[in-house]
Amino acid sequence: MTVATAIPTFCQGIQFFAETLPGFNEYGKEGAIAPGATKVDPTRLESAYQTMLMADGLRYLTLQITASKESGHPGGFASVADGIAALVMLGHKNIMTEVGHHAPGFYSTVFLDRSLEDMGITTVQELRDRFRETHGLLGHLSGQIPGLLNPAGPLGQGQHFAMAAAKLNPGVLFPVTIGDGGLGEPYIMSSFGHFHTAYPDVTNFLPILVWNGYSQEHHSMVSTKTNDQMLEYWGGNGFENVILVDAKDFDDAKQPGDYVDSTNFSLEKRLAFVQEVLKRTEEAAQSALNGKLTVLIIKQLKGAGVHKRGAQSHNLYPGDTVERDYIVNALKERALTPEAWELVRTNCVRAGGGSASKTVVTEQVRPLADLGQLPLEEYAVGGDKKVATTAMGALVVHVGQKDPSFVVTNADGNAASGINNINVGLNIVHPTTDEIYYQQPQGQVYEPLSEDACAGLAVALSLMGARTLWCSYESFAINGLPIWQTVTQAMAELRRPTPSTITLFTAGALEQGRNGWTHQRPEIENYFAAMMRNGNVFPLFPCDANSVQVCYEWALETKNKGITITASKSPLPIRTTFEQTREGLVNGGVVLQETPGEQTVVFAVIGDMTLIPVLEAVEQLQAQGIGSKVVSIINPRRLYRPSDVAWDACSESDGDFLGDEGFAELFGGDVLLGVTGGTSAMLEPVMLRSTSKRDVFAWKRGETTANAGQIMAFNGLTAENFVKRAVELLGR
Repeated sequence: MTVATAIPTFCQGIQFFAETLPGFNEYGKEGAIAPGATKVDPTRLESAYQTMLMADGLRYLTLQITASKESGHPGGFASVADGIAALVMLGHKNIMTEVGHHAPGFYSTVFLDRSLEDMGITTVQELRDRFRETHGLLGHLSGQIPGLLNPAGPLGQGQHFAMAAAKLNPGVLFPVTIGDGGLGEPYIMSSFGHFHTAYPDVTNFLPILVWNGYSQEHHSMVSTKTNDQMLEYWGGNGFENVILVDAKDFDDAKQPGDYVDSTNFSLEKRLAFVQEVLKRTEEAAQSALNGKLTVLIIKQLKGAGVHKRGAQSHNLYPGDTVERDYIVNALKERALTPEAWELVRTNCVRAGGGSASKTVVTEQVRPLADLGQLPLEEYAVGGDKKVATTAMGALVVHVGQKDPSFVVTNADGNAASGINNINVGLNIVHPTTDEIYYQQPQGQVYEPLSEDACAGLAVALSLMGARTLWCSYESFAINGLPIWQTVTQAMAELRRPTPSTITLFTAGALEQGRNGWTHQRPEIENYFAAMMRNGNVFPLFPCDANSVQVCYEWALETKNKGITITASKSPLPIRTTFEQTREGLVNGGVVLQETPGEQTVVFAVIGDMTLIPVLEAVEQLQAQGIGSKVVSIINPRRLYRPSDVAWDACSESDGDFLGDEGFAELFGGDVLLGVTGGTSAMLEPVMLRSTSKRDVFAWKRGETTANAGQIMAFNGLTAENFVKRAVELLGR
């Protein structure tokens, strides 16, 4: 080993170079991807050899950048480095992952093809310096890294991105790596199954199972399966073509166990293994692109070619530095010559027609269909009661009819949420045509009985540039929120504008008395209340059927935001005009009514049904000569102070907040009562800023009741309680 002096500029920061590499003079004389070409011929030994060099280069970089920070995850990616190298060398760069722990390997991949130059990373030293640093390369994939298509956090998410991208981009392959640890998540296979049933012609996504035998801290739960059992497992879940490459079949080092390390093979067997990976990857890609649901399984020991093997290779800990003996030894074993590094870079840049940051589908803004004029219908204030969700549903149908890429998702059924008009207008996507249930193969309503699958497809499509709407019962949506949060956070960091991810949450706790606590979980609003401080999350609370239409109209025009609309499916009075909600979206809330009196009690109200007991309280206060003001909070995020929210760090930032003067005008009074049928956390912006004597009435817990009034009474949301507390605070 020696430290080279004349090295390519991008190699600055590499600690160890090889003096020579066996086979380089024979197979490394010129790039396996010729000038002007975009991929290798997988049958040539030169292709296998140079793919092997890339895989070793990826292992080297992954280990060195993680050891530079004594932190990060090298082992999992190391076991599939040959597969990633094969994909790139075959020209496939729209690569996704379900495994956030593979992030340093993916960063190494897009570094080699010069994508990271778009964020000022031109050398290995800069790659090391900016790993796990602010404005650098996060420990898990995010939305801000050039050339990488999807964020990756909790396991069981990545397949949604691949399926969404495949649906929007026919003819383009979207491989997605799935860890055998993550395969234990319940969502992965079920989401594949429903998607393939709904969209049988969309097969241009390719799951790649990283079958390395270990999870984070122990053997993976699928490590005991035989090869035949694994083939049967995927086949039994609807995959027509299941391709398995097992490193064990090429092992000439007599390694024990079912999982082996190909970097221990002789050069001849290494080349044979990598060539098999190349050939079978090409076969899998063509199978997926030609209409067969296909999976590629690469079976190789976790940690192959890095510092440790098995679960011990998963994570680096304090003390695992680039000076540690076992890390130094691993780096030296994987070291390339400067000439080999130059060759690897040349191939990576040529592959796929250029850097991923210039070629993958998420690097361009996707054109959107023109929606024309939304068919808003303004109902008369004080007129007949209307169902808010149904009013919004009419607009959703218009969007779907104008935009063929638009998808609505719902696990519990649109009809149950007062939006059957969406099913009527857009139809449920299903292989069985049935007019009774408004279903047909070309439908735009996606209804798997899984909130993860609903949220997953909706938010993934939005991240990929399409409009969507995720509908859910408020009480059930929690199972879909992890991926909604992942994508919303990614949108805050995204380097391009994309349609906001929009939700409609219906059948809130107050409407579900007879179902009891199973359908009464408005604590979900805590999730959004906390996320409001992110800067790009906007929970909206329209107070009637007019208000909900304007809220959706506003949401459709926004970019890179997470917008939740919570509305009732019950017929309720019309209390606002369109203009009032537009005012409320700007100022955070709008005054519904004012009653004069000696003193003034201000009600800051979130929701629609909660207005019923509030307005009863107003009458009782008036009878005592006490004035009141009822403010419907439409957009609580506007009510924070700018310093409360990380808005200026967001892509497509929104820095509009209600100023102190406007806040005082809206909420000024002798006493302030915050009232919500959900979490008290949503009222935090008001409580932080108000200087009045104040208190909060909010949801406590669910119970089985005969009607909304009884469940509100169970939670203390009654006119009598409001009046009693107001009088106490007034000192009467």
